[in-house]
Amino acid sequence: MPNFLTMSYTERAAHHTNQTAKDLLTLMDRKKTNLSIAADVVSKDALLKLADTFGPYICVFKTHIDIITDFDEDLITQLKALSEKHDFLIFEDRKFADIGKKQNPPSQTSSLPSNIPPTPFPQTGNTVVHQYASGIYKIASWSHITNAHPIPGEGIIKGLASVGLNLFSPTTASPLSRGLLLLAEMSSAGALTTGTYPSQAYTMACKNRDFVFGFIGQRRLSSEGTEEGDEPDFVYLTPGVQMASKGDDLGQQYRTPEEVVLESGCDVIIVGRGLYGAKDSKKAAEEYRRAGWNAYLKRIGMEVEA
Repeated sequence: MPNFLTMSYTERAAHHTNQTAKDLLTLMDRKKTNLSIAADVVSKDALLKLADTFGPYICVFKTHIDIITDFDEDLITQLKALSEKHDFLIFEDRKFADIGKKQNPPSQTSSLPSNIPPTPFPQTGNTVVHQYASGIYKIASWSHITNAHPIPGEGIIKGLASVGLNLFSPTTASPLSRGLLLLAEMSSAGALTTGTYPSQAYTMACKNRDFVFGFIGQRRLSSEGTEEGDEPDFVYLTPGVQMASKGDDLGQQYRTPEEVVLESGCDVIIVGRGLYGAKDSKKAAEEYRRAGWNAYLKRIGMEVEA
């Protein structure tokens, strides 16, 4: 098996079956960034401003769409346009955790979008399917990436996959091929994602590599919950990143880009307040982009940027 830690993102893309994984990894090399912004704002205008301001520097724009107080469909239209303009993927940080199961055969009585296999009783059961496909936000229709807690069991993956792998573009009729991340670890103090939990999440991911392409986590995993060896490749997105390691009064524990990418072998650094809380937003974005990218270049044995 290849050593994925020393391979370029583009080289690793060839080892993934999920199209979102391929798109993300090649985008990162093309754009020379492994930076993601956590857009934890509560208004439409603020969200779109963040996307337009930081779009040139990032590979992933992470949203919490359910905290937007003035959400409307125009927000999604504009966000998708900014995704295309600045060449980044959208990640709705929904953290699904409800029960789910594989969808039943199609029925004309369903209220789900017509290109998603519906259920005979659209108002009952398959909660996570409806949360992902329909409701107010229709997350699957616009978010390239979403995530889920593995705690409900493998059924949650099957339920989400029944939507994410069966969704088609209304304009081109081609598969949208969404991707899922599992929350293997969290960056807050006292998190219960310890013990065998990460390795169990890893095992679930290995069984569902058509849809699960990576993790939210603090380190690379294997079925033993240790450093990856001769195992499949996954993409690791890591929250809680700042230039200086420290914490806050809510238990968030921060790590530096070099600690995350070079030392722990993760791939995408997720930064929030370090970006939109900076006096000079664009300068901060370039500093984080360069720090994350140089850590990656060091990891694969390439010369760093000046």
